[in-house]
Amino acid sequence: MEGKIEWYCLDFWSIELGLDIVSLKLETSHLISVFPHTEDFLTAVRKADKRLVLLTNAHPKTLEIKLEKTRLRPFFDSIISSHELGLPKEDEHFWPSLNRLEPFDCSSTLMVDDSLSVLRAAREYGINSLIAVSQPDSTQMPIEVRDFSAVQNLREIMPR
Repeated sequence: MEGKIEWYCLDFWSIELGLDIVSLKLETSHLISVFPHTEDFLTAVRKADKRLVLLTNAHPKTLEIKLEKTRLRPFFDSIISSHELGLPKEDEHFWPSLNRLEPFDCSSTLMVDDSLSVLRAAREYGINSLIAVSQPDSTQMPIEVRDFSAVQNLREIMPR
């Protein structure tokens, strides 16, 4: 299922595994934390008068848990789960659908993501400014990034 919307779908996995995945997500919600320097970065972007869109493959129920835990919702102009479009961000057909829902200019859009396959799909669509997060999980070692500019934290790309 990797690379398909089902990979991220709590409903699919609940049925497939016979488990209440939402309850399991809630039980582990104490592990959710805000990525370092995120609030400072979002505040600086907001002060620069840029539109902020959170685009995630997270299932809407997971997204709600994360937003409740992190309290980041107010920073964003729009929050979109790929489930709204029925395609994950790494699918080439996702990007034209997203552009119809949330119009953006590929030449002036900055996308930061921790998934290299998502960044590749965005590049194929034509988004020019792409940045990889090389260490999205502080308990893991940074990944090697060759094809994109990479940062370990958002302070490195903080607007001035």
